[in-house]
Amino acid sequence: QLQASGGGLVQAGGSLRLSCAASRFADYAIGWFRQAPGKEREGVSCISSSDGSTYYEDSVKGRFTISSDNAKNTVYLQMNSLKPEDTAVYYCAADRPGSICTTAQAMGVPDYDYWGQGTLVTVSS
Repeated sequence: QLQASGGGLVQAGGSLRLSCAASRFADYAIGWFRQAPGKEREGVSCISSSDGSTYYEDSVKGRFTISSDNAKNTVYLQMNSLKPEDTAVYYCAADRPGSICTTAQAMGVPDYDYWGQGTLVTVSS
């Protein structure tokens, strides 16, 4: 199971840390996605357990940081300098074992077979 948590309401410029408990997916790449109202789900960031590679979507580069704690089987998304346009439901998902995260191709929604429930992030202006 994948369990996302950590969402909430924050003012613009603030920070949140999302957590994704991924106990069955130690060998998988884990991605964070988000879906704003009326918009398609989009990839935000991913991290590979195979080689430690990471990928960030352009709009979050320099503001978001993805990391993993292997002992806790948890992947984190530290979100700083939040903007109102970051408001969305955030999901974590698991790609196939051995996948890497180096390009935008790593964030294809159909490639992720396992999804957790979302956690809502609301950034007020």
